[in-house]
Amino acid sequence: MKDERARHDYLWDGSGEPDLDVERLEALLAPYRHRGALAPLPLREPAPGRSAATVMLQLSAAAASVALVAAAAWSGAALRPAGWDVQSLAGAPSIAGVHTGLPSTLPIGATMTTDAASRARLDIASVGSVDVEPNSRVRLIASRPGERRLALDRGGIRARIWAPPGRFFVNTPSSTAVDLGCAYSLDVDESGAGIVRVESGWVAFEYNGRESFIPTGAMCATRPRFGPGTPYYEDAPDALAQALTILDFSTTDDVRRPVALEAVLSAARPRDAVTLWHMLSRGTPAERARVFDRMAVLVPPPEGVTRQAVIDGDRAARDAWWNTLGLDSASWWRIWKTPWK
Repeated sequence: MKDERARHDYLWDGSGEPDLDVERLEALLAPYRHRGALAPLPLREPAPGRSAATVMLQLSAAAASVALVAAAAWSGAALRPAGWDVQSLAGAPSIAGVHTGLPSTLPIGATMTTDAASRARLDIASVGSVDVEPNSRVRLIASRPGERRLALDRGGIRARIWAPPGRFFVNTPSSTAVDLGCAYSLDVDESGAGIVRVESGWVAFEYNGRESFIPTGAMCATRPRFGPGTPYYEDAPDALAQALTILDFSTTDDVRRPVALEAVLSAARPRDAVTLWHMLSRGTPAERARVFDRMAVLVPPPEGVTRQAVIDGDRAARDAWWNTLGLDSASWWRIWKTPWK
């Protein structure tokens, strides 16, 4: 009960977490917010015939009216079910086992499924929207300021997010997709393997400290037990894409790795430096040395970035090299790992 009351302190003093509808109302009214200092109110004497006691009684009545309005707003927020609005795009999606073709709500903790003939759209207030494709199952994990989190157990979604980076997350069986201000599609099969395709902006894939940053026009696979693979552009040579599957999702003693590594390095173009950059932090030291040598030909490292530092796993050296690829500063990527307040 204490936590529930704290959640609605926002209506009284601005502390706690605002209700989603309150956030939406504030965003709509923001353009009309007063800017600048208010002029001081003139001093007035009580009107003739009105005693100080009468004035105080009137002020108390006004304060009580304000309190009643605030209490009504608090009660409405407390009773309103938390969740995301759902619109059926086709057929009748199922929410908590109940089929619905009408606008409804997906509560926190609930599951929504679509069959072969149904699609749905989730409206995430002030954040964006998610289309749930046929034969999919999603769960709403969290919906609070700084964290809107969905789980995609199987099937596909298409997300369009306009909130600041690092506020929308999608859990999959093998990785977490972190929105960095973008539009993307994400598909997960029955085994838990998935693939993300970025239409605009960036997406980060993360699992147990392993990170992949996927730019516009690129894609990245993910597998249970391994996490995210290496990003590559959709127009990359087929030999490169196929070889990455071996390098990303096999153990370092797999006998196929030397041939796969050679295929990636031989096929890589200057545009594929983003792929090689990710490989600098993966594989064995011997593999990283070969990747360094090939990437140095395609995009020479900046002054101060040495071969040995990169092979040894120096993140600062890798980030400095990233900054020469024309894909924004590497320091920006670290922001998404910092919790929003």
